[in-house]
Amino acid sequence: MASPVLRRALTFVLAMVSLVGWAPVRATSPALDIAGLQADARLLEQTYEALHPGLYRYNTPAQMRERFAQLRRELAADPSLPTAYVAFARLAASIRCGHTYPNYWNQPKATTEVLFSGANRVPFQFRWVDRRMIVTASALESLPRGTEVLTIDGQSSARVLQALLPLVSADGHNDAKRVDLLNVLGRDRYEAFDVLYPLVFPVRDGQFRLRIRRPGEATVATVQLAAATDAQRAASLPTQAADDPAWTVRFLDEGKAVLTMPSWVMYKSKRDWHAWLDEIFRSLNDRHVRLLVIDLRDNGGGSDVGDDILAHLTRDPRSFPGYRDLLRYRSVPQALRPYLDTWDNAFFDWGDRAQPFDARFYRRAATNDTETAETPRAPFFGGEVKVLVGPTNSSATFEFAVRVRHSRLATLVGQTTGGNLRGINGGAFFFLTLPHSGVELDVPLVGQFPLEPQPDAGLEPDVPVPVTIDDIAAQRDRAMEVALGEAQH
Repeated sequence: MASPVLRRALTFVLAMVSLVGWAPVRATSPALDIAGLQADARLLEQTYEALHPGLYRYNTPAQMRERFAQLRRELAADPSLPTAYVAFARLAASIRCGHTYPNYWNQPKATTEVLFSGANRVPFQFRWVDRRMIVTASALESLPRGTEVLTIDGQSSARVLQALLPLVSADGHNDAKRVDLLNVLGRDRYEAFDVLYPLVFPVRDGQFRLRIRRPGEATVATVQLAAATDAQRAASLPTQAADDPAWTVRFLDEGKAVLTMPSWVMYKSKRDWHAWLDEIFRSLNDRHVRLLVIDLRDNGGGSDVGDDILAHLTRDPRSFPGYRDLLRYRSVPQALRPYLDTWDNAFFDWGDRAQPFDARFYRRAATNDTETAETPRAPFFGGEVKVLVGPTNSSATFEFAVRVRHSRLATLVGQTTGGNLRGINGGAFFFLTLPHSGVELDVPLVGQFPLEPQPDAGLEPDVPVPVTIDDIAAQRDRAMEVALGEAQH
């Protein structure tokens, strides 16, 4: 069963869908100028070649030339905005960088009205388990938690997943992260499946026809559901202040506590989060907590909160293996500047902060190639620490997990992380708006490269605990139970 809050939210969505009835899949999408789309493709290629530090991390120059040629063929075959968006997403995903994609949140209003409007969202939440679509929350009695969705509008769920995976950006060949991004869990207004599914498999009449198998049943049933709109999905999300990262601490019996941190995006927060963490660790000591579980499974990253956490877990300074920060450019070519936006104009010209490194890269000055140090910070916590991790963890939470593994200050429990041990791209960004299609793509500017060879993979936990269909149906959080010592893995 869904929680009362979630059930009310999903019930609201279904009620609104029934009132609204049928809605078109999206706003009218007039044909775009083919020559203009080809110009957009050239601008994207020029921008990535000039600025993107990870362009050839997983691709050769010849492979990227062919990918851009394929992009131009797709744009010429169907010069519409939905097709262009999918084509740009496919090209960006082929770079295998989790920060390189047509960002749902950064699209111009005119683009979102065409791409993200209409009744085309599934009115339930689900998770992919062993590449099977499993319902995790629904307000419908006909679709209980743990139900497997076998087909959607005649397409097998496996076929849907296979079609969408090449459009989702993640680091390297860490496909667990790509699959995770295609879950629909009610975390954000825009989730990748919500955006991409109706562009690839248009919802023709505002209805979904599903073949399903309910938990504990051998027979297959057929159900028809009214689709939800973007506005209805947004209204169903829990109300939360923009500057609230929703950190919570639960104090349990037997000297145990759980610190849940669904986000480390702190730039919007007016709180002094350093002082907030100090207070959390002070309260752990005051209550004589002996086991702390830090739940990061829903946390995709943000600020370097993990550095502060580690600083509270040791009285001795710690050093960690470094990554080399490399840039593709010192100054942005003038021809590209009109199409780029950012929050810091210093990114347009690094000046002396970018020093020549080799024939392709500049080294970002004032960074340490050999190691990074962690300075201890009181109050110190001396109890046992376990960190719940999974494929959502990338960027800052992935880097935190790597440091936890290296320092052995805590035990990692759960599933393989997102991110990639070969390094990621990020740190500073441009937002490129293609002038003819109106599609925006994020462009990371700083590439992190390991000093020693690393596998093309996320980080494996110390204690692996898979998510199972039976656990979803029973609303059982086995990873939490294992971390708290209440179950065997």
